[in-house]
Amino acid sequence: MAKVTKINHVAIAIKDVDESLGFWHDALGLDVDHIEDVPSQKSQVVFLPVGGSEVELVRPTTEDSGLAKFVAERGGGMHHLCLEVDDIEGMLEQLKAKGVRLINETPQVLPGRKMAFVHPKSAGGVLVELYQLTD
Repeated sequence: MAKVTKINHVAIAIKDVDESLGFWHDALGLDVDHIEDVPSQKSQVVFLPVGGSEVELVRPTTEDSGLAKFVAERGGGMHHLCLEVDDIEGMLEQLKAKGVRLINETPQVLPGRKMAFVHPKSAGGVLVELYQLTD
């Protein structure tokens, strides 16, 4: 049976990296591990490790993505919670069997990870990302 192993990250949708780092880095003192362009998600991500998890600042790189729409409508804010799982395919099967609405019925494969999203309507209004490390 697949299980959740930890909170991998909390993603915060942002408009501007420098402005956001004024709080997350300058005020809170979180160090930037690295910044990554993620073309498949039409975003740029700033990784800020916190203990065994991360805060990810996610900036849309196009105006036609769901993230861009989220930022335009809300001005940014918490975008999603990412839960690391030990078997993403198994977890997706379990969730489907329980009638959970999924955005991705099969995981997207990216370098070093597989990921899929659970629809917010099945998670109390929270967009949940499931994540399995493959390296």
